[in-house]
Amino acid sequence: MARLLIKTAGLENRILELQLGVNRVGRDPDCEICIDHSTVSSVHCELALSNDGVYIHDCNSTNGTFVNGEPVMEAWLDAGQEVRLGDVKLLVESTDINIAIPKFERDRPKPPAILEGGVVACNRRSQEQATYRCTHCKDVMCNHCVRIMRLKGGYHALFLCPLCSNKCEPIVGVAPKKKKGLPALPTR
Repeated sequence: MARLLIKTAGLENRILELQLGVNRVGRDPDCEICIDHSTVSSVHCELALSNDGVYIHDCNSTNGTFVNGEPVMEAWLDAGQEVRLGDVKLLVESTDINIAIPKFERDRPKPPAILEGGVVACNRRSQEQATYRCTHCKDVMCNHCVRIMRLKGGYHALFLCPLCSNKCEPIVGVAPKKKKGLPALPTR
């Protein structure tokens, strides 16, 4: 993640981690980055972190915002540049953005039980015949357990695993049971 290092005496050895989006910097405790120094305005500037990098915008501060000694109202920041907010010096350590989606480790489902007649049983409803298998986690399930997603008014449906939300496919050789409707009325 993008980071700034404070280089001013009394505040040094503090690393400021920027979050994606706008990070308000100032003395005000409501700012995302609070720097308690007399030369820093209540809301001194904004540091915007995006896929393009770090952008600094001065919020009409009293003592100004400087990048490498030059006063700026707005500027893109690069690693190694020095930013000064009033008398507080910051070193731009990194402008990299690392977005990582954590991997969730799940236990593999237990092997399915076998019902009379040699058919595979659902892992959740042990008396029901399994009719679907997840393509990702290999879990087996019956009609009642599989999640069905259908577009409004659509004919085709997606069958999703209740454990990992990946696609499920029918088990070869097993016809999914149709849900029963109302019984037919006798004719007169």
